[in-house]
Amino acid sequence: MMHNHVLRSVRYMLDLSEGQLIEILKTTGTPVSPEVMSRDLKKEDEEGYMEVPDEVMANFLNGLITFKRGKDDRFPAPEVEKRLTNNIMLKKLRVAFELKTEDMISVLTAADFKVSEGELSAFFRKEGHKNYRPCGDQVMRYFLKGLTAKVRPKKG
Repeated sequence: MMHNHVLRSVRYMLDLSEGQLIEILKTTGTPVSPEVMSRDLKKEDEEGYMEVPDEVMANFLNGLITFKRGKDDRFPAPEVEKRLTNNIMLKKLRVAFELKTEDMISVLTAADFKVSEGELSAFFRKEGHKNYRPCGDQVMRYFLKGLTAKVRPKKG
């Protein structure tokens, strides 16, 4: 999935400013200028669009975990992946929002996507495991949609 889409979704979901996104990245030692952040938030069809690199997105998600849960000196900083898959992003979002299996199923159901506990657990297996299943872009979109509905309920 396009990292830019995930970045925009998290920004909207948590109602974060560009400055707050930059601060989240700074906590991981990844300095980003306001110009680069503006570019990273552009949609594919907008002028100046460039895809967010895997390493920057991995650092952002690691920073999001710290932002949402706080820093715990008992645990080392999470690994920064050189290649970021939807499965890894799903796992990092699960950790950041402290979601259990039932919560994940509820989030996906809220977005009209039915998934069993077994199907969901397959996304969190190590690549190469016999029950591993790659998380497709559609599942990721449904997850972000459902999580947004849970975190940022409609006013009315």
